[in-house]
Amino acid sequence: DHDLLLAGFPCQPFSIAGVSKKKSLGRKHGFDDKTQGTLFFDIKRILREKAPKSFLLENVKNLRSHDKGNTYKTIMEELQNADYWVFDEILDGKHYVPQHRERIFFVGFHKDYFKKKPDFIFPSPPTIIPKMDSILEKRIDKKYILTNGTWAALQRHLKNSKEKGNGFGYGYADPEGISRTLSARYYKDGAEILIKRTKGNPRRLTPLECKRLMGFPEGFKIPVSDNQAYRQFGNSVVVPLLEEIATRVAEYL
Repeated sequence: DHDLLLAGFPCQPFSIAGVSKKKSLGRKHGFDDKTQGTLFFDIKRILREKAPKSFLLENVKNLRSHDKGNTYKTIMEELQNADYWVFDEILDGKHYVPQHRERIFFVGFHKDYFKKKPDFIFPSPPTIIPKMDSILEKRIDKKYILTNGTWAALQRHLKNSKEKGNGFGYGYADPEGISRTLSARYYKDGAEILIKRTKGNPRRLTPLECKRLMGFPEGFKIPVSDNQAYRQFGNSVVVPLLEEIATRVAEYL
């Protein structure tokens, strides 16, 4: 029994990259993905059986447009049919950390506890956007510098992508700006967020920098390997943004 359900059901069946990859492999996506896409219905089952006072769910922005809007429509109907007032919003983590990371959030309040629809609104983002420079370490281990082989492969990949007319390829993060979205595949080559060096090959972010990029507190310990840290931070949520939403939900509870 619980008062609040927090969940982030797998985003791969609905994300732009995930859908294109599944299509290229001839696999199903969305709710037709029997292993990942149907886990939303387990959330619905928990909501129906346990009827917590509230829930907070998170997924990729593309969920709203996936399958011409039918996926989003199904989710909203299922949540409302479970007897909840439902609110949703697409918010960008860049207002809290120096990373462009748009995600859709769903908040619900059970009608047994809230007879009238609450006047819930999602938080307004801060006006000052943090810069990449604020999360970068001054000294880094040379193991985070791309090897000649990896760097050559990324340059080849970018060239091939341009010739085919698509935008896939590596990207530098401007120290005075923000980065692309950190993904779970970052451990492979760091392609989406590279840091330029004054000379030599660029480098990937360190796990500590990824931790900061997701807004985890400085005291948060990383007890796993670098590869696992990259995977887990890439799959995580922007902590200060979630904290803002959760604080709003808690006020109503």
